Amino acid sequence: MKILATLLLATTLAAAAQAKELLNLDRSGVAVQGYDVVSFVMDGKPVKGNAAFSSKAGGATYWFATAEHKAAFDVAPAKFTPQFGGYCAYGVSKGSLVRIDVEAFQIVDGRLLLQYSKGVRNDFNKDTAGHLKKADANWPGLVEKNG
Repeated sequence: MKILATLLLATTLAAAAQAKELLNLDRSGVAVQGYDVVSFVMDGKPVKGNAAFSSKAGGATYWFATAEHKAAFDVAPAKFTPQFGGYCAYGVSKGSLVRIDVEAFQIVDGRLLLQYSKGVRNDFNKDTAGHLKKADANWPGLVEKNG
């Protein structure tokens, strides 16, 4: 019985560790400062969303500019949600959580990356693959520590 209790506790702790999230949200739980994440991918520019067109995914609320964008998101949220919880990709590559400027976004290999500024985006792009590899490696530790 003691072994069963220990296994149950270990399983519960492992599930809790996997469930940690780290999201760059406003006080209302809205992601990407209320901008429509579909617009970055489909329109190539940031467009302010509207609370009337909202969806929840992964612990965040996303706003959309149109019902069509909301529908596209609802079908495939992973295609549109920003990487690294919406934090600055370059910052994550350096092991830090940094706020973002929506104008400094980019799409890399189908992934929406947000950056602190256009200058930081330029620095990131001096070695896009290397910085992205570092960000991917750093992200689990940042989630564990701050999630």
